[in-house]
Amino acid sequence: MNELVEVLRYLFLGLFQGFTEPIPVSSSGHLVILRELLDMNDPGITFEAFINFGSLIAVVIIYRKDIWQLMINGSHYLIKREQNTQQDFYYLFLLFIATIPAGVIGVLFNDTIGGISEHVKIVGVTLILTAIALWIIRNLNGYKGDAEITLTDAVIVGFAQSLALIPGISRSGATIVAAMLVGFNRRSALKFSFLMYIPVSIGTMVFAVSDVLSNPELSNQFVLYLIALVATIVASYFALLLFINVMTAGKLKYFAYYCMAVGALVVIFL
Repeated sequence: MNELVEVLRYLFLGLFQGFTEPIPVSSSGHLVILRELLDMNDPGITFEAFINFGSLIAVVIIYRKDIWQLMINGSHYLIKREQNTQQDFYYLFLLFIATIPAGVIGVLFNDTIGGISEHVKIVGVTLILTAIALWIIRNLNGYKGDAEITLTDAVIVGFAQSLALIPGISRSGATIVAAMLVGFNRRSALKFSFLMYIPVSIGTMVFAVSDVLSNPELSNQFVLYLIALVATIVASYFALLLFINVMTAGKLKYFAYYCMAVGALVVIFL
């Protein structure tokens, strides 16, 4: 019976984390709320690394054609200087620049950010801020496609991503809000936001490797982690498709309503 409960627990955590990761509601904030409601222990960095990898796989599957094109054309420009591939090389450069702020700020203020996650009411407030930001850009659809993105745009969106280190501030929400405010169209904002997630996710996994390998419980819990991983891939895949459809249809207000309602309930009752 205990084994079944553990399987269901990890399945639930995988589905929960996986579904909330791509959509603009803050998976980290929801995990803080979940721990408070159910009196759960922190699943730990090893589990987080597995979950992170699952969401990464889902993003790569959905954006596989864009990723392949950027890799091929970027390498062609780097090696052969083919002018028709220069734009894709520059796009990769902008993605690299955009990931720097979150990496630097994450390293410098990791302990401070970790302390914030202990205060559930702060998460409630940051969810409300996420809701307000989503509401502001709910009807925007800018003029900038992939070719019009500038270095300044990349830096601004990169700093927006660093805000998502705070639980309750959605990573996808923060980056898309910033992208839309500087003129991205919806498709380009979505693409840039989720391609930015790839290097950030890989970086998170690299930092977690030593903890994963030194975890004495990993061999005993590997099957449970694998169940959570598969659940995360499936949940993240469908959540991202849902988000793309909602964003394309200009219906971001529904995510704003949700974040406002959850944030208010957390502030009032938790």
